Amino acid sequence: MNTVEPGIDAVLAQINRVILGKDAQIRLCLTCLLARGHLLIEDIPGVGKTTLAHAIAKSLGLSFQRVQFTSDLLPADVLGVSIYDRETGKFRFQRGPIFAQLVLADEINRASPKAQSALLEAMEEHQVTLDGQSMPLPEPFFVIATQNPQDQAGTFPLPESQLDRFLMRVQLGYPAAAAERELLNGVDRRDLVNSLAIVATVDNLRRLQQRVLDVHVSPALLDYVQALVAHTRHAGLNTGLSPRAAIGLLRAARAWALIAGRDAVIPEHVQAVFAAVVEHRVRHRDSGSATAARLLEAVPIP
Repeated sequence: MNTVEPGIDAVLAQINRVILGKDAQIRLCLTCLLARGHLLIEDIPGVGKTTLAHAIAKSLGLSFQRVQFTSDLLPADVLGVSIYDRETGKFRFQRGPIFAQLVLADEINRASPKAQSALLEAMEEHQVTLDGQSMPLPEPFFVIATQNPQDQAGTFPLPESQLDRFLMRVQLGYPAAAAERELLNGVDRRDLVNSLAIVATVDNLRRLQQRVLDVHVSPALLDYVQALVAHTRHAGLNTGLSPRAAIGLLRAARAWALIAGRDAVIPEHVQAVFAAVVEHRVRHRDSGSATAARLLEAVPIP
């Protein structure tokens, strides 16, 4: 089988008309969504991170909320707050922006650690607990957080526990010369996003997320994933991949295979998502970030 799943090709084509020359990164973003993970986009301001989030929400008809993370942001600004209603004499919960299907946490590392941690339970449990009451979040629930490079002023590095909540991290980077020329000559990106049509419904998305679980994984492919994970635990890294990260890697590979129109995962699918799943989780003890390419080269394909 090698047929692109209906709906995916239309979503890809539409987003590619907005974010030019970044097909691989857009596929990774949709992979993360279909794998029911959360996405971290790390890059300098102005390369299209926020526009990409808007385009995904518009194309899939998802309810959308954007939270601008700043140094004075409070957890209640994200989750919501109970307000006393004089007419009823009771407290009424005012829902925060977290109660949306796609939440954009813009410049998440400009907020204090306390505000950053407000997302933890929501991202992991898909629920919010306030005043002793648990409230479910909408389904599907997808967080896209954008992050500025750590060397920029006014940033608070995300702790490992927060980074691990993101299934994947991608970087958009500068556009190629031809794409940038088209951006300069084309219509305003905000106007273009506002004109986007819904090309796949929420029900389509839910079915696609369920179909990810049906993508076949052979014992030999599982051997390969286990070998990669085991290598990260003995490669001079500060810490290897956890079982949760290993499960996420396999789920992302399944989603990538579905987008590629395949009904079974092959090693190339694992390799395609490996860097996005792994590099924000592991670091060399001496030299900082571990490169996925070196980790992949060290493990032979069965």
